[in-house]
Amino acid sequence: MNLNIDSNPNPKLTAPGPARGASDPSFHIAFCVDNHYFRSMGATIMSIVDNNPGQRFTFHVFAFVVSDQHRERLQQLATLPGVDTELHIIDPAIFEKFTDFLKFSYYSLSIFLRLIIPSTLQGRTPKVLYLDADILCVGPLSDLIEIDISADIALVVPDAPGTTLRRCAALQLKHPRYFNSGVMLINVESWISNRITEEAMQALLTLGKKLRFSDQDALNIALDGRARFIEGKWNYIYDLIHDLDRNITRMRALDNAVLIHFAGAVKPWTDWSGHASRDLFVRYHARSPWADMGLDAAPRNSREMRMLSRFLWKRGQLLCSARWFVRYLKARSR
Repeated sequence: MNLNIDSNPNPKLTAPGPARGASDPSFHIAFCVDNHYFRSMGATIMSIVDNNPGQRFTFHVFAFVVSDQHRERLQQLATLPGVDTELHIIDPAIFEKFTDFLKFSYYSLSIFLRLIIPSTLQGRTPKVLYLDADILCVGPLSDLIEIDISADIALVVPDAPGTTLRRCAALQLKHPRYFNSGVMLINVESWISNRITEEAMQALLTLGKKLRFSDQDALNIALDGRARFIEGKWNYIYDLIHDLDRNITRMRALDNAVLIHFAGAVKPWTDWSGHASRDLFVRYHARSPWADMGLDAAPRNSREMRMLSRFLWKRGQLLCSARWFVRYLKARSR
């Protein structure tokens, strides 16, 4: 499969330097975002920098289109000690064959960006950590950084047991292990030589609507039996809906979590949720170049309106719950 990848780092930011090998002191981390997720990515980056003093980082940001405002704020990150940033603007035409697939999914085209991270960074770094932009780092990454992955394609973390059971059966995986792709430590050359991107894209094209989690399912198919599973602390799944449906607004115990992944429809930047995870997010958000962009004060769509109505009902705020349910019905009918 010819990917026709054209990565064009913004010259206003740190331009790609010469090829770097094992002696490169900088640890490379990649994000794939659209304009809506730069705010949360900023908090993710600040949480990493704050909890890893002395470690050099190069943050790669992959996107199709980026506003001037976000470009300027990303530049500000590069003024932090030990921090470099590179913006990779990707031509969406390389994913043109997937437009029909998106008709049956609520995902945007940006979900496919992570599939081209290895080929884009080939020659820049031997390994790269991919992170979703709804993750906060609460501890040092040194143990993860120091793991020898020379014999691996990618290091991943198991998904929840229930999800694993269902997806392994649905995808008919040969090995009964399923990972959440929000955190992946990738061996760039091994990924490329084993044609993981091509196999994942082929799965997307052939299975289409059968893939509930689109590229995550496709990556599990491509890496079936070939990924190395590591401890859950590197991708600690925290589902806020689990708490809010039980009228729990405090943070649960995090055990030894280092990377907290707020997977699910409710995020820690939703002020309307009333959950204490907002405080953790604000701690890092307030130090990022996006600090002036406030949290989501109210639901933005009918789905969030319905969830807020449900959460308020659980809290016994019946009148407020009814009001939001009416708003949900009106928004849905538009």
